[in-house]
Amino acid sequence: MSGPLKFPSPHPWNLTPAEAVAVQQRLRAQVITDDELGPVRTVAGVDVGLEEGRVARAAVAVLSFPGLEPLARSIARRPLEFPYVPGLLSFREMPALLDALERLAELPDLILCDGQGIAHPRRFGIACHLGLICGVPTIGVGKTRLVGRHAEVPEAKGAWVPLEDRGEVVGAVLRTRERVKPLYVSPGHRVSLPTAVEYVLACTTRYRLPETTRWAHRLASG
Repeated sequence: MSGPLKFPSPHPWNLTPAEAVAVQQRLRAQVITDDELGPVRTVAGVDVGLEEGRVARAAVAVLSFPGLEPLARSIARRPLEFPYVPGLLSFREMPALLDALERLAELPDLILCDGQGIAHPRRFGIACHLGLICGVPTIGVGKTRLVGRHAEVPEAKGAWVPLEDRGEVVGAVLRTRERVKPLYVSPGHRVSLPTAVEYVLACTTRYRLPETTRWAHRLASG
């Protein structure tokens, strides 16, 4: 049963890769990388897994903040229609993610995406795309680097260095656990980089990944 939420898309989804790139270039000007958040009482993680290689299984896990207790969950399945193209992940995963978000009773105050925000070749990763369509503050939390260069990250938990691409700071390379591989954090929409780092750390307990990502990945994996 769908909830009351509905997210009209500013573009069709049945696009060619070239058309998808044009959409990213058009929409990136609408991305806000300043803090436009209200009080954050709920945070959510989103992730997409595969069933039989052809069906996207999208999951949303909503947690309390700052307590990080599970509050709500949603799963939606949709056949994959867009090919796997680096830099165009959102066109493959977003239709199912939007279905899952629409099944929630209410939107979370902040969404942490398993993917990039502005740390993207066209400054429009999945966290930007999702934030714009849903009107929710979002943060990209990538496990791997898509663009940019950075200095060595100190080993201490909470240490971070700027991620720079073509002369612009597009994210932070953040150590969430001592002597464990860092994460690539970048603003998605309506969140600044320092605030993004602050919330990712606040959502991380004793593991490398924030609890939002861990819960969402568990749901998406079945």
